[in-house]
Amino acid sequence: MSINLSQCFIAVDDHDKALAFYRDVLGLEVRNDVGFEGMRWVTVGSPDQPDVDIVLEPPLADPNASPADKDAMAQLLAKGQLRGVIFSTDDCDATFERIRAAGGEVLQEPVDQPYGVRDCAFRDPSGNMLRFSQPRTS
Repeated sequence: MSINLSQCFIAVDDHDKALAFYRDVLGLEVRNDVGFEGMRWVTVGSPDQPDVDIVLEPPLADPNASPADKDAMAQLLAKGQLRGVIFSTDDCDATFERIRAAGGEVLQEPVDQPYGVRDCAFRDPSGNMLRFSQPRTS
């Protein structure tokens, strides 16, 4: 039996801004763009991982949610308290420079971590934390 990651979800409050970041800055390909009941889901992914999708979804993808729940989710998203994703890269420093040059909000410059990686961190346009990790060589 094998178990593999198929999809992960990231809440975004503006799909067009999210697309400009995930597609244009990170270089992910757009695989699907679907509207349903006044909401929108956009699927992106790395060309190197055709079997793994990242779904950019509304902060509260439930048409029956109360206004209070929707407001609470929007507040959590604005604070960067929802999901985060860790991407692997073969060059953390070059990835950092590319994202920073494109205007990415820097949370952490590249640093060697004691657990064996060099990583950096940014916020996407919706406030989600994204880390970019490269295994360190001894």
